[in-house]
Amino acid sequence: MLRTIRRSRTSVAVLAASGLLLLGGTTLPEGGTATAAGDCRPEEFFVSPGGSDRAEGTEDDPWRTPGHARDHIRSEGLNKGMSCDIVVNLRAGDYPVDKAVEFDERDSGSGGHDVIYRSYDGPGKARVVGAEEVTGWEAYKDGIYRADVGKDAFYTLFEDGKRATNARYPNRRTDTEWAPYLISTIPEPEKEAVRRWLWANPGELDPTWDPESLAKATVTIWSGGSWSWFTDTVPIKDVNLAEGQISLEYQTRYAMMNSRSGSRYFLQDSLGFLDQAGEYYLDKEKGQLYYKPRGDIKDAKVLAPTTTQLLDIAGSSERHRVKDITFDGLALQYSDYVEWYRFGWVDDGDSGYEHKYPMYDRQIEMPRNRFGAVTVTNSKDITLTGMHISDTGYHAVYALFANEGLTVKNSLLENIGADGIKVEGPYPGEGNTSNGHVFTNNYITHYGELVPGDAAGVELMDTGDNVVSHSLIEHSARYGVSLEVRPEVPAEDNYARNNTFEYLRIEEAGLDSGDMGAFYTYGVDNAEPHPIDNHVRQVVIGDVIPDGSMPDSGTRGVHMDAGGCGFSFADIEVGEVTDDKYQSYQCNEVENANWQEDFDASRMEYDKIGLKDSFPYPVPDRDAK
Repeated sequence: MLRTIRRSRTSVAVLAASGLLLLGGTTLPEGGTATAAGDCRPEEFFVSPGGSDRAEGTEDDPWRTPGHARDHIRSEGLNKGMSCDIVVNLRAGDYPVDKAVEFDERDSGSGGHDVIYRSYDGPGKARVVGAEEVTGWEAYKDGIYRADVGKDAFYTLFEDGKRATNARYPNRRTDTEWAPYLISTIPEPEKEAVRRWLWANPGELDPTWDPESLAKATVTIWSGGSWSWFTDTVPIKDVNLAEGQISLEYQTRYAMMNSRSGSRYFLQDSLGFLDQAGEYYLDKEKGQLYYKPRGDIKDAKVLAPTTTQLLDIAGSSERHRVKDITFDGLALQYSDYVEWYRFGWVDDGDSGYEHKYPMYDRQIEMPRNRFGAVTVTNSKDITLTGMHISDTGYHAVYALFANEGLTVKNSLLENIGADGIKVEGPYPGEGNTSNGHVFTNNYITHYGELVPGDAAGVELMDTGDNVVSHSLIEHSARYGVSLEVRPEVPAEDNYARNNTFEYLRIEEAGLDSGDMGAFYTYGVDNAEPHPIDNHVRQVVIGDVIPDGSMPDSGTRGVHMDAGGCGFSFADIEVGEVTDDKYQSYQCNEVENANWQEDFDASRMEYDKIGLKDSFPYPVPDRDAK
């Protein structure tokens, strides 16, 4: 029997804490009949890769694209005054897109009912795909092949569902590591503060390289010298091979040197670096792609991304929000990265807008980088359940500013370019517009692949009344879970309150950075009396061991940074670290943690920590590792 969603308008966080979440796995059973209790009979439509947008939208005569289903519901006013849910069934197969499928307030549910877009044949069977296959390969040399792809640039690539590496120097050690690196130096102490110049150590740059080709390449760098916190990806402006000097088009977040220590970096995006299987180079001027396949090019399916976003869910304003839409069981695969990247502005106020706390400019994505494979803004009660989001160029799910009651649950997020789930609330003191989100029963793995610096499985910025629970989060250069504001913000203007983090397992965090914790907070509460209003319980953190090249201070299980106060911790277990398992000011409550002498392991609810048995996708057997 098809179950109708009747979402209560009670606080989502309260529902989650009470275990009263209404959505599970796949909302509607496979091949279910549209019946429900009473007279409520959901109106159903069908979409199929083999259908036609001139069809009737029935099971026997389906439409072809989800966008047409959206347009039909909108134009016919079917979602006005709803007495039951509307269900759009996407049959199994691929739905290619070259731009995001957009939803706004005209597409909202009404009357307490949802408009539901679901994978009819089971979780992950209907795939929205933001890439197209590259064909027409011809041999170039040394096992490298070349194809004409046109002048539309892209910034990541995939072979048979696996991310390719932008041709780089030095070559990466493995497909799942970011090292090895070069280390920048400096010829004169007075140039220590520069952010657009770096110097290589003698002998590191090959004098036979073509300077003109290098001037079209990029640098990925942990700027800040020993501060292994953020990574910048910046185009090169000029190269002086004789001097070993590289000039950059844009400023990096931090200076290249810090306390006489250089920054780790590698060069990429030059044909001269293409010498390893799985690497590619795109000549953007000629529109030619060079690739060295992992196997026979005849057997390889090489995919180039066509869009940075797959779903764009956005109301037109904070007052006109998109609401009550559920995406159930869809697979979203492949999206693009950007030409250059730096996290945030360099200095306070650099956004050019007046804010009560301009230092938040340094804590939030710049407008050019405010997107994810799923982008959500000006929304209320949007649900993503049973999703499979993979192979993204940037964030998997990105929620900006005014959002209430966003739910991501029962979902697999893997091979993500930046953060798994990122919520950026408003500038502090300018209205508490981001709250009540629930992120539960999610498996988030191998994230931060293109932006290892500051990457988190779940990152919450200036947002409150959220629940993050029952999830497995693993394989990151930096964080597992992060909650941040700014240390300068007083309690009355700080919205990072009343958050609950529980039943979480975090593995393989801190693989390439330092001065961090697998569970991390920054500037959440920096003023007396530090009321306890954020809660962490039943969390297991595995080993937090960085790459040997990492020069920063050590790794931690829990790091409460720059005023991370007002938290309760109960029943926390941390594996091996290179520094303290727990670093904090004396402003939090801790009960039963394994950095304490009287830790009682019998209190740990191991059978409830991590994913629930109802998780709809295969997961690795950790005991077999």
